[in-house]
Order: sequence, then structure tokens, then C-alpha cells
Amino acid sequence: MADETFPSADLAGELNPGKNTHVEVDPISSEVASTKEMKEEAAANQKKKDIERKESLEKLKSAIIISGIVVALVGAAFAITKKLREK
Repeated sequence: MADETFPSADLAGELNPGKNTHVEVDPISSEVASTKEMKEEAAANQKKKDIERKESLEKLKSAIIISGIVVALVGAAFAITKKLREK
């Protein structure tokens, strides 16, 4: 029956938590917490990549539209100069 008693308390450690350097870590809780942190970090990285991908597609789209406008303006300028030379 002596084996079934509570372990003795560390009064100095309990009363002075700043001096208590021995900290017991529950391995299961620690693993769950680290797994959760890794999942959150992976989700944040994925979200960041998605945002960067969307931004790069928007930049590409803008560049294509601007290029199209420039080509149209150059074509119109050539057409106008050709008409003016014919007259």
C-alpha cells in the first residue's frame, strides 16, 4: 500500500516558482501542440503562396492589357500617318 500514496510535494519549488528550474513536460501534449503549430504554419505559408500567386497573375494581366493598348495606339498612329500622307 505504500506504493499507492501520492508523491511527496516539493514545497520549495511550489512556493518559489521562479527558482524551480525542473519542469516536467507531458510528451503527448507537447507533440499535439507542436503538430498543431506545424499545421498552422503550413496553412499560413500556403495562404501566403496563394496571395503571391494571385498578385503575380494580376500583374501579368495588367501588363498584357497595357501592352495591348500600346499596340493599338501604335497601330492607330501608323494608320493616321498613312492617311495623312495619301492626302
